Amino acid sequence: MESSGPIPIIAIVGRPNVGKSTLFNRYAGWRRALVADSPGMTRDRIAEELEIQGRAIRLVDTAGLDPDAERGLPAAIQAQAESALRDADAILFVVDGKAGLLPEDESIARTLRRTQKPLSVVVNKIDNPRHHEDRVLDFFSLGFERLRGVSAEHGGGAFDALEELVDALPAPEEDADTGQTGVPRLALVGRPNVGKSSLMNRLLGHERVVVSSEAGTTRDSIDIEFEFEGEPFILVDTAGLRRPGRREGTGERIGALMAVRALERAQVALLVVDLSEGLTDQDAHVARLARDMGIAVVVVANKRDCVTGEARKEILEGVKHGLRFIEDAPIVSLSALTGASVGKLLPVVQRVAEAGAKRIPTAELNRWLEDSIRKHDPGMARKGPKTRPLKFLYASQIGVQPPRFIIFCTDPESVGVSYRRYLENQLRSSFGFEGSPLRLHLRARKSGRS
Repeated sequence: MESSGPIPIIAIVGRPNVGKSTLFNRYAGWRRALVADSPGMTRDRIAEELEIQGRAIRLVDTAGLDPDAERGLPAAIQAQAESALRDADAILFVVDGKAGLLPEDESIARTLRRTQKPLSVVVNKIDNPRHHEDRVLDFFSLGFERLRGVSAEHGGGAFDALEELVDALPAPEEDADTGQTGVPRLALVGRPNVGKSSLMNRLLGHERVVVSSEAGTTRDSIDIEFEFEGEPFILVDTAGLRRPGRREGTGERIGALMAVRALERAQVALLVVDLSEGLTDQDAHVARLARDMGIAVVVVANKRDCVTGEARKEILEGVKHGLRFIEDAPIVSLSALTGASVGKLLPVVQRVAEAGAKRIPTAELNRWLEDSIRKHDPGMARKGPKTRPLKFLYASQIGVQPPRFIIFCTDPESVGVSYRRYLENQLRSSFGFEGSPLRLHLRARKSGRS
């Protein structure tokens, strides 16, 4: 499904242990109309693209709270709510029906009340319908119009609540600016303290010419255009990146929403990881998010000045292994602090951006398909007790960024995950789609086509 304009983001917020992740997994795992999916991906994600009421939305789980060491969990909860206010188009505020209304819920509600964005209160853990009225009643005092009792565990009422919120979203913009200018747009993403700010300053402050800095969208993001050694680039910046005084604080520790906002306006994600710490689960989450969103990735292994020799080599191997689901993404080892090897980064970015925008002529693509099938037979299609050869007929490219292909065959359901991966790997090796996700769509077509 193709969308015109940015896909609206719905953020799931609330205090810990109210069932936010369970609700997110309920929506994501149900796959009622899952738009973005690839074989082999795990369910351990922080965002999912869904189709609800005929409309594409992006659901973001903000469950991961990393409390500020000095201010504690209440500050982290408040930062989560502030992040939702700033970056989301609509908010699903989850509370615990078993625990009842707590002061933390009221604190979050006071923050969320400042927004004019659509908001629904979801009273979770109403697993027994007999408890519905008693447990939901307390939360009417929060003063929000849309309020529903649900069971994230069993699914009762969950999709009704989401559909009601989607109905409240403003109508989509039919002629929204997609921001495709031919100049690579780069999104700096990654955990706090991995060196994103240092890298941004190095890129903007070293051998650069700032051409413009103009307002981007109403979501308070801007595009910073610059040149590096004569090559133009655009850095997709957000309100969070422009406030240096808050980069170290709790606000950036709730990073899912900001990462989504940065990625949706970019063609290439610069995933910054800290070589002195090695790859973490959160690094992998952000990488998976970029891949799910169809964004090309260049891995920036920062702080190479902190590790040397065999230790650096071993850590880099660990990064490659942990990101093996995007093994096509190049890794550039550098030091934003000293500037070592920073000059190697943007030529790689340029190459990856060009790969994501590459179009393959249909005749050349079909020669590739014939050659790939000749190298590796797809096997047999099974229909009940009968089997017959599985035939691939022809292929065509239907889009770029990410490159999307449609391949017609006699029985798509008989094509296994391993053969899909084989075709993807053959595409990469033949046409050089470095760093970019590929979307292969198999469609049925009778083999009698002339």
